Amino acid sequence: MQPVFRFAHLSDPHLPLLPGWPARLHHLAGKRLLGFISWRRKRHRVHRPEVLARLLDDIAAHRPDHLVMTGDLVNIALPDEFERARAWLERVGPPDRVTVVPGNHDATVRVPWESGLGLWRPWMTGDGASGGEPEAGPSDDGAGFPFLRLRGPVAFIGVSTAVPSPPLLATGAVGARQAALLETMLGELGGRGLFRVVLMHHPPLRVGRSERKALTDRRRIQGILARTGAELVLHGHHHRNHVASLPGPGGSTIPVMGVASASADAAAGGQPASWNRFTVAPLTDGGWRLAGAVRTCGADGFHTDGAFEIDCGRRPIPA
Repeated sequence: MQPVFRFAHLSDPHLPLLPGWPARLHHLAGKRLLGFISWRRKRHRVHRPEVLARLLDDIAAHRPDHLVMTGDLVNIALPDEFERARAWLERVGPPDRVTVVPGNHDATVRVPWESGLGLWRPWMTGDGASGGEPEAGPSDDGAGFPFLRLRGPVAFIGVSTAVPSPPLLATGAVGARQAALLETMLGELGGRGLFRVVLMHHPPLRVGRSERKALTDRRRIQGILARTGAELVLHGHHHRNHVASLPGPGGSTIPVMGVASASADAAAGGQPASWNRFTVAPLTDGGWRLAGAVRTCGADGFHTDGAFEIDCGRRPIPA
């Protein structure tokens, strides 16, 4: 029997902008300017680095085997933001222990790959087909997504929904090419009996009534999940703890869970910083037991703010 596997999920850390104006004012052209104004007027009081540091300390105290982040490490996609986020990721953990997918703030505007998201490539690169060698990672044209990382009995599938959107919108999209690869990947992994966790920034269902922040091709993704199944879908984006489900094959249901911003200060209103703790344990009948808990920041530190256990579908029995 395979050992128990533990992993943590955080999202939307929104690492702080440097004080003052960017070194090059032309960097604030277009949508970046709106984001910069929003940061200076309000968001700098919401997203606090000291809250994020306490959250990471709480995660470390639970000693997870792996940590996953579902996007929005930065705010307006300035070149120095990507560099500082890279340095922060190096402090959080090595690429083999930390997995990242990008969010819409990480794609506020198009940035050359090597000076933008490409700086995070070690944390967004899948395992090779053999020998554990890394495969070609994501690139600026979306190639390399979805990527696959196998950790114990868990298959982490990293999907990018990060695409630049017009001002005042925060929509995302997976796209036809990536969706087709995702369907193939989920089908193959299901046949191997692995616990499949899909990581994406935008949820594959609508949260709230507005389409302003929605995944535009979510029905395509819902169809894929209904045909192939998955054991868990994790997302961020809405800065709130959120539990839902989508139909899977054969009448099964797929848990879909979002999490509040990892740096949100409760004093600023809204949901305080949280992270999700998960444990995957094999069952004797060939299925899985998923245990989850939400850890939320309070006046006296982090506390468990809800927990659950569910049994997931049977694994194939080898011939």
